Amino acid sequence: MTRTLHASPGHADENAFAPPVITGTSAKEPLDILFHALLDVARRHEPELEAVLHGTADISRFTPEMLARALQVQGIWFQLISIAEQNTAMRRRRQIERSEGREALGGSFAKVLAEAASRGIKAPRIQTLLKDLRIRPTITAHPTEGKRVTVLEKFRRIYLVLRELEMPRWTERERNGLMNELRAQIELVWMTGELHLEKPTVEREVAWGLHFFDESLFEMLPEVIDSLEEVLARYYPDEAFEVPPFFQFGSWIGGDRDGNPYVTASVTRETLKRNALASLRRYRDGIEHLARMLSLTERSLPVPEAFKAELAHALSESGDARAIAGRNPGEAYRQFLTCILRKLEATIARNEGRSPTGPDYASADGLINDLRTLERGLAEAKCTGLATDLVRPVRRMVEIFRFSTVRLDLRENSTRTTQTLQALWTQQHGGTRTPPEPDTPQWRDWLLAELARPRNPDRSFDDLPDAARETLDTFALVGEMRDTLDREAFGAFILSMTRSVDDVLGAYLLAKEAGIFLDATGTEICPLPIVPLFETIDDLRAAPAIMKELLSIPVVRRSTRWQGGVQEVMIGYSDSNKDGGFVASNWELYKAQARLTVLGNHVGVPIAFFHGRGGSVSRGGVPTHRGIMAQPPGSIQGRFRITEQGEVVSFKYANRGTAAYQMELLAASVLEHALAPEPNGNGAARLGADDAMEALSGASRAAYVNLLQTEGLVDYFQAASPLDEIALLNIGSRPARRFGARSLSDLRAIPWVFAWSQNRHVITGWYGVGSGIQSFLDVRGPEGEAQLRRLFEESRVFRLVLDEVEKTLLMVDLDIARDYAGLVADEGIRSRIFRLVEAEYALTKEMVLRVSGGRELAERFPLFRDRLQGRLPTINQVSREQVELLRRFRAESDDDRREAVKSALLLSINCIAVGFGATG
Repeated sequence: MTRTLHASPGHADENAFAPPVITGTSAKEPLDILFHALLDVARRHEPELEAVLHGTADISRFTPEMLARALQVQGIWFQLISIAEQNTAMRRRRQIERSEGREALGGSFAKVLAEAASRGIKAPRIQTLLKDLRIRPTITAHPTEGKRVTVLEKFRRIYLVLRELEMPRWTERERNGLMNELRAQIELVWMTGELHLEKPTVEREVAWGLHFFDESLFEMLPEVIDSLEEVLARYYPDEAFEVPPFFQFGSWIGGDRDGNPYVTASVTRETLKRNALASLRRYRDGIEHLARMLSLTERSLPVPEAFKAELAHALSESGDARAIAGRNPGEAYRQFLTCILRKLEATIARNEGRSPTGPDYASADGLINDLRTLERGLAEAKCTGLATDLVRPVRRMVEIFRFSTVRLDLRENSTRTTQTLQALWTQQHGGTRTPPEPDTPQWRDWLLAELARPRNPDRSFDDLPDAARETLDTFALVGEMRDTLDREAFGAFILSMTRSVDDVLGAYLLAKEAGIFLDATGTEICPLPIVPLFETIDDLRAAPAIMKELLSIPVVRRSTRWQGGVQEVMIGYSDSNKDGGFVASNWELYKAQARLTVLGNHVGVPIAFFHGRGGSVSRGGVPTHRGIMAQPPGSIQGRFRITEQGEVVSFKYANRGTAAYQMELLAASVLEHALAPEPNGNGAARLGADDAMEALSGASRAAYVNLLQTEGLVDYFQAASPLDEIALLNIGSRPARRFGARSLSDLRAIPWVFAWSQNRHVITGWYGVGSGIQSFLDVRGPEGEAQLRRLFEESRVFRLVLDEVEKTLLMVDLDIARDYAGLVADEGIRSRIFRLVEAEYALTKEMVLRVSGGRELAERFPLFRDRLQGRLPTINQVSREQVELLRRFRAESDDDRREAVKSALLLSINCIAVGFGATG
């Protein structure tokens, strides 16, 4: 059996390949370069794999060891394709900007603000929006990234070399040198191996997350904010805007305790210190660079008196004024930077656990103020350009990343917090009585009474169970690290599985007992935002009632006001999809946001949303701009948080140009949503759309739930997919199940989605849609069909859902899915489940095309189709290989042979995930 990885360019002498100069916006030239580099490496190490690259190998004759090598080379090729595509996308964007202007570039600040200015939106409205603008992508610890940091670094270098090959200035000798380096980096990837040999620790996950800041984000995010300032000056030339550091990053790595026993209070403390050191060391590099550059002498440039006074104060504070002045005589700006550098070194020493020598910075505010002083000193000396071009980027970096790099969220589930509260109740009552049941009036009364009662600072928690002490220790970290590290070191406490007001009040009480409440005004407040996470469909439906009651409670209102006057709510895309299917999930998420937005306006506490999205469509992974524009009107208001997980982080932020584009795209889309005019259509028309969506949601959910409740589904899923084998991939520190149970309800959404995509059923992205539309048309007839077509043209949320379903259907392959189904031993279960999948797929394809008017799936997305079709021949073959590897792995009793098969099997899982560009 053969396959084609890549259509060979067909040179007469393959070994004499001369790399073309990369021109235009085609991916062909970079793909040819990367293909031949990989081919050369294969010839050097495994000549038999050349046939794999050319699509002429008979894989069925390969040993497990050779098959593992074949799968590795296929996985590397998919990664190289992605690099070529990123390179091509960057060249395409640059060409559009050169030929048509920046405002022609989709997802840019220029496009959004050009349209805003043309619609007559005035500067005060823009400034008000900027003042409240808060955008925070949050990197999570979800295990969906297979690549090690060392491999990420090598792929980053490959991208940079490919970019160098775009340059026409190189001689033939220099281009050959670049090709040699390209081959060397691919060879290093080949010899290193992509997969973790052992399960990564939380500490290694922290290093993985910080890698992207070191490689791209520290440098590029300040440039993105500068870009917005430039565009504002262009379209509103007579206005002066104040652009705050509105874009920051959050993280869950090292703070997400939900189902991960390895995230302890001590691990979180070390994570915070490592995050701090990453930013502090980057600032040190920036200050050292400034000191080298700003060699201005008093002989050539008089120093303003105000700056002289600031310098005198800094020298005096340093305790070493004579030595500093003597090292750089007459160079006031270098002397001032030396004082900054010494304080920064002392701050680094403190965070490394060493004794600082001399004064340090208590917080990022001190460093920011010193850099502003330097900027003013240069500006007053008529060196505004130096202040703007050299100093401001460093100051802006500090404003964004402060002394924490990220705002670390803490996350725990309500089961654990309730258990801790019950332990506190039992301790308080002498250990002899049983606490009231949660969500009873007696439990609520106790929570409110404890929140109103002054905290006992002498209370000991030593006799509590270990898990309860650990939870309280984690809360206690907030007060400790805010005081010693940075006041913005923490983002929020995310309460997973929020089901009631009492769950949230319980988190407030734990924060109080841990000693982090503030009472400077004589009235207690919680400085740490407590953010409920509503995940299932039932929880989303209950959210408005829960939040209405919660926001009526004085301690919550006071705390929210102190935190900035906005209550954040997190909504989960993954579990709601697992719970009710794709259409129902998206509609319930939309309704919940719309209702919570109205509620927030009514009670005077705006509600901002934290979107818990994943990389795959099934977990909310949709195109950034379209996903944001499909949110309910008024629901964003310039505040937007979103999770970034695993392979999504690598895709977006591994390379600087791509990172800058992705960050600007996100920020510009939020601005566009906030500035968008009210949607057209009267109330009756909108009511009709809501009614149609409600009907579609209900019918599609019924079909989806029917599949989930079909007898034998769990057995089918475990046998007909690599569900259990995915847990053998060392791509995350956390278990696949929260509490160790073996039930479908307890299974995390990530492996649920991951396994269904591996076995090519992909039911999480489409199942039930066909039945939903068919049911709608059966009831409403031709009028209903016309209504759905209007919705397709006019409703952003319906259009987004249908478009993503249509694209997902292209990933489904029923012939391959049938091969996976063959792994199910029980013929009755196998045929019963597969018949349902087969029938629903045919119906969904028919119904989607009927509504969209398309002739074939995803014809509106030619780039997506081309990208996927170029990968599918290889993905399909790897899928078939995986079926055989699963059969052999599960049947093998010899430990050595089983281990050999396992290696190949894990590489097949990784290869399919890389080919599709998503796992969970």
